[in-house]
Amino acid sequence: MASKAVVQEQPRGNNLGGKQKNVQGRNRRALGDIGNLVSAPAVEGKPQTQISRPITRSFCAQLLANAQAAAEKNSKKPLAQIVNGVVGKEGVPIAATQKKEFVKPKKEAVIVISPDEDEKSQRTARKSSKKTGKTLTGTLTARSKAACGITKKPKDPIANIDAEDVDNELAAVEYVEDIYEFYKVAEDDARVGDYMDSQPEINSKMREILVDWLVEVHKKFELMPESLYLTINIVDRFLSTRTVRRRELQLVGISSMLIACKYEEIWAPEVNDFIAISDNAYIREQVLLMEKAILGKLEWYLTVPTPYVFLVRYIKASFKADEQMESMAFFFAELGLMHYSTIIQYCPSKLAAAAVYAARCTLNKTPIWNETLNHHTGYSEDQLMECAKFLVQIHSGAAENKLKAVMRKYSNPDKAAVALFPPARNLLLPA
Repeated sequence: MASKAVVQEQPRGNNLGGKQKNVQGRNRRALGDIGNLVSAPAVEGKPQTQISRPITRSFCAQLLANAQAAAEKNSKKPLAQIVNGVVGKEGVPIAATQKKEFVKPKKEAVIVISPDEDEKSQRTARKSSKKTGKTLTGTLTARSKAACGITKKPKDPIANIDAEDVDNELAAVEYVEDIYEFYKVAEDDARVGDYMDSQPEINSKMREILVDWLVEVHKKFELMPESLYLTINIVDRFLSTRTVRRRELQLVGISSMLIACKYEEIWAPEVNDFIAISDNAYIREQVLLMEKAILGKLEWYLTVPTPYVFLVRYIKASFKADEQMESMAFFFAELGLMHYSTIIQYCPSKLAAAAVYAARCTLNKTPIWNETLNHHTGYSEDQLMECAKFLVQIHSGAAENKLKAVMRKYSNPDKAAVALFPPARNLLLPA
């Protein structure tokens, strides 16, 4: 067995910066437990080698710097790969030895949500998270309502009653709604209060006789319907402002019709025609003086909404209204004009709407009232029921009444003989 070489141990303090002495066996590797031998960092795929170099201060600083650089490279390796886009073998960037330019990441836009929007989004999220399916309670409630017959029915659509008159300039489709809104506001100005108490010599029965006679005169002269309604309006307004003697009541009637004809007719009857129709009860000067007195009391205010203007609109709103329906509505309206209580209690628009309602009931129209009529008249069935029942009651007793001018007028085939129809049973008052 060969003898081991003896190496003299040198003090560690003398090795820093000094030269080593010639020692026997220098060509042999140093032992691994000697403190001044440092192992080099291992590289992937290569065996670890040792550096047989004395640790000096400069060498120690170089090793520390190399170790820090390697650690920094390992920590920034993903960033280097992303920035450079090229990675060498075994995950080491090609330009690792070169100085890399630091790329500052872009700042992301920050969206600030206001408290209101945040709260709104939270409410929306809560609502969407709820179940959309029907609950058992809701299903049972719907079935109970259906069984009791209280299921809410959808409203009927409102028909456009002016669609056919778009090209008719006289229909004034662009302004017709505004016109009738104005009529509704202005109709109270032309209404009269209860004036019979201020008339010592005349009463409501005498007024009925006068109106019945004026209907006959209107038919005899073949005047426009507007003239009759305006005549009765002028008579009532004048009687509410001035006391009239009994023998002058007919004079008031023919003078009022003369004014109405001049206002409404193209070819108005002359004064002599009215004198002749009254069997020469008055002379020309009396008619002209009464005409002047009436216009003075009314302050020439003749453009008033009578029941006629509302009737025309409401009959048009009665979908698919025919000649029979139109004649029946005018029949009920003229029955109402004869009675003093009707004129006092109900405004012109309500009287016209009730006449249309009573006519539909008499002719068995279905439905009796719909959303279109409710929209254009502004009245519901409950609001018209009282006036409609009163008109039907007059109709039921018209055959026995001595004043038959309206009855005869609408018994004619030219008016579809609507006066001969039986009264509406559902509106007749119990006996």
